[in-house]
Amino acid sequence: MNSSKSLKTDILVIGSGIAGLSIALKLAQHHKVMVLAKSSLTEGSTNYAQGGIAAVLDPFDSIDSHIHDTLEAGAGLCKAKTVKLVAKHAAKAINELIELGVPFSRCEGAQCTYPFHLTKEGGHSHRRVIHAADHTGQSVTETLIGNVQKHPNITLLPEHISIDLILNKPRNRCIGAYVLNKCDNSVYDIWADFTVLATGGASKAYLYTSNPDTSTGDGIAMAWRAGCSVANMEFNQFHPTCLYHPNDRSFLISEAVRGEGGILRLPNGTAFMEKYDKRKDLAPRDIVARAIDHEMKKHGLDCVYLDITHKSAEFIKEHFPTIYERCLKVGIDITKQQIPVVPAAHYTCGGIVTDLHGKTDLEGLYAIGETAYTGLHGANRLASNSLVEGLVFAETARQSIELAYQKPLSNQAPPRPWDSSKVTDPQEKILVAHDWDELRRVMWDYVGIVRTNKRLKRARQRIRNLQKEIDEYYCEHTVHSDLLELRNLALVAELMVKSAQRRKESRGLHYNLDYPDTLPKARPTVLSPKKNHRR
Repeated sequence: MNSSKSLKTDILVIGSGIAGLSIALKLAQHHKVMVLAKSSLTEGSTNYAQGGIAAVLDPFDSIDSHIHDTLEAGAGLCKAKTVKLVAKHAAKAINELIELGVPFSRCEGAQCTYPFHLTKEGGHSHRRVIHAADHTGQSVTETLIGNVQKHPNITLLPEHISIDLILNKPRNRCIGAYVLNKCDNSVYDIWADFTVLATGGASKAYLYTSNPDTSTGDGIAMAWRAGCSVANMEFNQFHPTCLYHPNDRSFLISEAVRGEGGILRLPNGTAFMEKYDKRKDLAPRDIVARAIDHEMKKHGLDCVYLDITHKSAEFIKEHFPTIYERCLKVGIDITKQQIPVVPAAHYTCGGIVTDLHGKTDLEGLYAIGETAYTGLHGANRLASNSLVEGLVFAETARQSIELAYQKPLSNQAPPRPWDSSKVTDPQEKILVAHDWDELRRVMWDYVGIVRTNKRLKRARQRIRNLQKEIDEYYCEHTVHSDLLELRNLALVAELMVKSAQRRKESRGLHYNLDYPDTLPKARPTVLSPKKNHRR
């Protein structure tokens, strides 16, 4: 049985990636903050980010150029105000990370115009991606965790997964969340003045992904069930280059490899990207992923190859030490051999609708990072714009919450304890494992890089059937983490398919063979729940 306990905090932050840890540090200056991580503190998408963080740091670059590149990649669907906000404040966010101690790679030599090395990635017109070799996310994560662990106002709760948001219905306000402690299977009702969702995306909806097991769309699903709108859920970014190897299928080969001269080739050595875009291997990710997908299907290939062997071994080991070592473990020496790669689900461009301060449709509830739809990414995310979005919106959300605290907050009635009196412990968990596997295969086969109306219709039917099974299981049994993640992922998969069916065109990451043309006017796909579904 899931027993119930109660906790109280000023601010509840759900998620321990760059967005969640950043806002926790900022708000902890004046408030008590509780940070939840559903696994270990490090096990999130931020920790796996290799490439870097985009910002205008070079004196020969410009904010206008960063804005232009972002809008171009977004295929007409970016919100201009959001793009301008992020581009304008990105450098300040980077400087805050430097002050915290993130060990970014230094630039050496007379040619340097900035103290740290800047690389260039797909879709960028300048070198503006600051990085820590090829393990930027890991370095940022370790630095942020080191700082939050030392802060007296921050309570860290790893191995705690959220179940649902708690609402004050008359005031349409979020007052916290029900949370499962995975260590002892107890449930907390955590009461908070403000709740921040920083739970990441939903790439685990797909069979092959570059992201860790934590990317199950928890924040999006909880917000939807609580009554929040979502937008642009059809735009799922597939990273073009994930290592293709039976012993390491989830390892991403950073875009920076192509940024430093890597070339995509067929097994016979032919470079093919020039057929698809004048930018060749540095085209935006949606174009590169579709090109690889087309070449694989055309020639019946299991993968294509990324070639960086024309660079010196010293250069490769210095710039890509993590990739070099990881590939070497599976028998690939990238200084001498080409890297076998395939596209894999990587980033959720849509999410919970927010304003420029991270505010959602619910009072007291904020969403920042990949779980949010701010309008920055449009129909396709520009490389390395993800981490900087989390940083910038951690600051704007902080400002909004601090401003709200300047006004008296009305007293909230404590939330009702979690009720598990009418459920029993599950006797078989194989049903959850089977539904999990089927869901991800359905999404990969029918809602992937290239779509059709028939595939989408079939996916929606399959997902509906799965949801009936999942809801029945959820209502009858005590909760556990696999069930909670499956429940969230099935809901988010349904939102993805619904959104894809509504878009009667091909744009950015959404390519439908039945609607191959792009409409003259770009419009976001916004879905709003008709009613709440909560236990």
